[in-house]
Amino acid sequence: MIVAAHQQITREWWETALPCCQAFVSPIVIQEAGRGDPNAATRRLGSIANFPVLEVTEDVNTLAGEYFARTRIPEKARADTFHLSLATTHGMDYLISWNFTHILGRAVRRVVQDINTIHGLETPVICTPEEAMEIRYDNQ
Repeated sequence: MIVAAHQQITREWWETALPCCQAFVSPIVIQEAGRGDPNAATRRLGSIANFPVLEVTEDVNTLAGEYFARTRIPEKARADTFHLSLATTHGMDYLISWNFTHILGRAVRRVVQDINTIHGLETPVICTPEEAMEIRYDNQ
């Protein structure tokens, strides 16, 4: 039931908020979108095909390593540190996710903010699609 609600909210975000934004993806998002059911993967990849792709640079790798060392994100979810470092390094305003465990968790966000402050980096707003829609409507 929760997954269905998240899917509905995500569809609404894609239809109403996304057209008002400049969206980017990373090579990691592309890899993740290509997993699972082949038909669903094809649809997901098609929906992001025209988005600019953020480059994984040495700065991205270094920052992801620092996030990994200071958070409790497990090795199997290490890619999540790259989502965070890509958004930060490339100056994204928002990082949109449903990953409450490794991206949206308060402890992870606090560590990311602390590290970014030390390095003089702006931390993107890390939020769900639902929260992003609220922000959009609040700013209208």
